[in-house]
Amino acid sequence: MKLATFENARKEQRIALVHGAGNRLFDLAAAAGRAGGANPAFVSMIALAEAGRKGLDAAVDLFARRGGEEDLSHALADVKLLAPLPEPRQMRDGMSFEEHIRRSGRGMRKLLAKDAAAVAAIEAEPVAPLAVVYRQMPIYYITNRMIVRGPGATIVWPRYSKVMDYELEFGIVTMNTSANIKAANAGDHILGYTIFNDFSARDQQGREMPGHLGPAKGKSFDGGNVIGPWIVTPDEIGDPYNLGMEARVNGETWSSNVSKGMLFSFEEILAHMSQDETVFAGEFMGSGTVGGGCGLEHGRFLSDGDTIELEVEKIGVLRNKVVRQH
Repeated sequence: MKLATFENARKEQRIALVHGAGNRLFDLAAAAGRAGGANPAFVSMIALAEAGRKGLDAAVDLFARRGGEEDLSHALADVKLLAPLPEPRQMRDGMSFEEHIRRSGRGMRKLLAKDAAAVAAIEAEPVAPLAVVYRQMPIYYITNRMIVRGPGATIVWPRYSKVMDYELEFGIVTMNTSANIKAANAGDHILGYTIFNDFSARDQQGREMPGHLGPAKGKSFDGGNVIGPWIVTPDEIGDPYNLGMEARVNGETWSSNVSKGMLFSFEEILAHMSQDETVFAGEFMGSGTVGGGCGLEHGRFLSDGDTIELEVEKIGVLRNKVVRQH
């Protein structure tokens, strides 16, 4: 099942089951009302995450009974598709792929290098080994849950940055609020998967990270966190650790990899982050960037007006444009 959040002609946020060839949105709240009564699980994606399996089963049953009623569905082209989780309860992002961790450090050193000779010296070095800590525990940071944007949004470049980058990621949305989740049972807490573009002001990130606290303004600016186009439930994903992933800029492939080799699975990450800490339904947890999945690793960055498409197998395509402020 694919689950979306959209804005209708009356500027109301609604949640929907995606059907057809991915171009029809079945309005769950409207269908529940016609079926005899409002269902609180269909008020928002947060509410559906709180309802958990019971809410998902109700959505499936409702579509089976009412999906053929044309006026309960909207053409995707006729509405504004929003981030499927417009305001997560919490938003965290990880560092889960070894290749990215190792190569992005060298990429940042090259970005901050004073001259071509310094860049050449860095390139001549072997790639640094993975720091031990990344194998000891999942590493993640908490980012700004209030600045989320969705598919089709134009991301405005922060004025303090000259180097804008994309990051090719996917992530999970949680359900069933709980603490001290066991890895073996953590699948019961995954509502589904979505794509994440962690836009990054790399020059600002390079300035602030020597302070060993952050990232801050390198990541947190209006629109910097983009998720979408929808949430896909685990039954449609199958193995989330073998999905093709690709980033295209203006139609040209810049990054391509597979979601294999996460240092810790999402189930293990959930177990770690819920130790004596309640993880709430409706949180987002990003995988971190797949190997080769950002410009920092290649020394190639975004320009004013670029269109970025992130595609993850079995999920879809997340498309955004970046523009400078003048």
